[in-house]
Amino acid sequence: MKPSLLTLLLLLCMLPAAAQNDRRIAEQRRVIESLEKKIAAEEEQIAKLRTGRSATEQRVGRLARQLDARTQLLDRTEEQARLLREEIARKDSVAGGLQTTLDRARTQYAAMVREAYRNYRQHNYLTYIFAARDFRDAARRIVSLREMAAARQRKIEDIAALREQVDREKRELGDRKHSLDSVTQKLAAQKRRLETDTRNARADLSKLSRQEKTALQRKLSQERELDAAIAELRKLTKGNTTGASFSTKTTGLRLPVVGGRVKRYKENMAEITGPRGAQVISIYEGKVVEIKRNRITDKYDVYVAHGEYITSYANLGGVTVEKGEKVAKNQQLGTIGSAVDVATMNTEYKLVFGIYPPNPSTKLRAENCFRK
Repeated sequence: MKPSLLTLLLLLCMLPAAAQNDRRIAEQRRVIESLEKKIAAEEEQIAKLRTGRSATEQRVGRLARQLDARTQLLDRTEEQARLLREEIARKDSVAGGLQTTLDRARTQYAAMVREAYRNYRQHNYLTYIFAARDFRDAARRIVSLREMAAARQRKIEDIAALREQVDREKRELGDRKHSLDSVTQKLAAQKRRLETDTRNARADLSKLSRQEKTALQRKLSQERELDAAIAELRKLTKGNTTGASFSTKTTGLRLPVVGGRVKRYKENMAEITGPRGAQVISIYEGKVVEIKRNRITDKYDVYVAHGEYITSYANLGGVTVEKGEKVAKNQQLGTIGSAVDVATMNTEYKLVFGIYPPNPSTKLRAENCFRK
């Protein structure tokens, strides 16, 4: 009885982890389906574009967004595959443990049956009962025989339950392996499509002059314009005391991308590239006043108030904080998101960082905050 009880307790302990992993896998599937629909819609629009300079610009812009969406899809699909591999390892461990317990239970039951048969052959149960000293001893012997029979019955039931659990775990393990094979095939197909899209984008890009590329880059950048949002957010920072020691004189701060490097400074903004999956951190203590999802890029923008100053962190692939949450200096806000450099059509991981004083007329250069 003990081995099966321990196994059941182990299964109960692992249920929350399994349920959480199932939810994470389901969430990845939902995001992947959304990205696939988005890519299909973009492909339809690209196919409708006719030839000509204007159409080429539109096509390059759409292909840039398509490449970024394809990169996101690859990242999500790889994450789903990782979760499935973890679940397969867990299922394999559980199934192996249950099989070991089942084998042990069968061995114990066989020993009980042999012992019962040996006792029957050598002593005969009736002889065992009638050899009692008195009625009380006879009753005790009868109870003992019944308990041994009940123990054998319980062991049979344990074996049946364990066998059912082993079969169920093995079926689920097979289903997970099948899912992983399917996801792996999709991943390979998406990588091939990404390579094709990149080649097509570069071919169209080669038709544009340098001036046209610059204009297109500026046009795409305007899609991430933050000024209107900042104007509204300034209203929310009135009277905020969290991180109020921040000022125009604050320097020596860490870059908001762990392991990142500045690609370009532009007045109060900075483009910072970093490795895939890099953490995005708050440059100073403050309060999260807004989190938005960009309808064009499908990435997140996080806004943190430091007193009445605001810092913006745009193009996050994922967010780890909530609106209204107080954050510490260098606390993680999320992870860096992918982007496409329209000048080269290469995929990069980039954060668009901005810093805004309470007074819109005050100019604050982003690089001053990170100067040592």
